[in-house]
Amino acid sequence: MATGETGFDDVTFDLISVQYHSLKAGHDYGQYVRDAENADQQEIADFFRRVMDEDSARAHQCHEFLHRLGGTDNTAPTDQG
Repeated sequence: MATGETGFDDVTFDLISVQYHSLKAGHDYGQYVRDAENADQQEIADFFRRVMDEDSARAHQCHEFLHRLGGTDNTAPTDQG
C-alpha cells in the first residue's frame, strides 16, 4: 500500500481527512440553520439540516471504514527509518 508523507497509508489519511471535514462542516451548518431560522427562512433551514445530515452520514461511513482498516497494520504511522 502506498504511504504518503504523513507516514499513514494514503487511504487511511484520505478517510481521516473526509471524516474531519465532514464533522467540521456539520458543526458550521448548525450556525447556518440558526441564521436561516432567524431570518424566517424555514425552507433554507431545512436544506441546511439535510446537508448536515448528509455530512454526518459521511463521517459515520468514514468511521466504519477506518474501524475495518484497524484490523490491519495500516492505521498507524510506518517506520520511515
